[in-house]
Amino acid sequence: MAMAAEPFGRVRGRAAALLAAAGAARAAYAGIRRKAPGGPAMWERRNHAGRPVDLYAGPAVTLGTAIAAVSAPTLPVRARAAGAVAVLAAGACGAYDDMAGRGDCRRGFRAHLRALREGEVTSGAVKLFGIGAAGLAAGALLKERSADRLLAGVVIAGSAHLANLLDVRPGRAAKAVLAAAAPGLLRSGAAGVLAAGPVGASAAVLCDDLGERTMLGDAGAHALGAGLGLAVAAGNGRTGLVLHAAAVVAAAAVGDAVGNGSAWRELALLRAWDALGRRPEPATVFSRGATPVRLTGASPGR
Repeated sequence: MAMAAEPFGRVRGRAAALLAAAGAARAAYAGIRRKAPGGPAMWERRNHAGRPVDLYAGPAVTLGTAIAAVSAPTLPVRARAAGAVAVLAAGACGAYDDMAGRGDCRRGFRAHLRALREGEVTSGAVKLFGIGAAGLAAGALLKERSADRLLAGVVIAGSAHLANLLDVRPGRAAKAVLAAAAPGLLRSGAAGVLAAGPVGASAAVLCDDLGERTMLGDAGAHALGAGLGLAVAAGNGRTGLVLHAAAVVAAAAVGDAVGNGSAWRELALLRAWDALGRRPEPATVFSRGATPVRLTGASPGR
């Protein structure tokens, strides 16, 4: 009887975490829509197609993912603390970039590090170092050995960055997090419970994301990615950590090509995956792969 009850308890723990994430994310999303802090205008953006969307999904999935980790009774205290540190810090740093970096078109590590060398501390640089530090702190809570702590930190911070790279089209990042985290629900121990957070939170806002009513923004994408990285780090030993760390570092090296490269147009499987559940693209020559031409006039000040 004890052997039969233990697997049921594990399943119940993962189910409870998933429902907690989905419920908290949905409640937070509805609450922010009713009364947006600072007023709705602060949260409004235009997406890739020029359609108006809001950023309410970002803090909603951050809260949902964090609550799932913190409230899970089956998780060790250190794993809960790691979840709180990584997800909340990633969401907070992303939210800062969403607000303070509005209108800044610089993307990727190189652009922000170049600005830092020139004496400018961009919101992207704050996000880069803040999420990196939070990832290392969470890795130190999850693992015992120094090398494993470092690798876990790279996986957590790198996963957060990778999810953000994918957040350039409606639902792309949320669907990727769902696909990557869902198999983790089958894992035993902390990995399975931690995977439930990003699964439940991303599922809670996916329809609104695909329908182009909201977007994850930097806050939501980084929080979901950090939650995914936590689950990966918790469920892997040294070899798995090395492989996952190498993958996220490689993704960071190629940068925007991962999230918005030509493969999304040229590979039929990626095109079909990307279109799943989305509204049709506006019919323009650019949507068929043409290169936009930038029209320039007189330079400012001339």
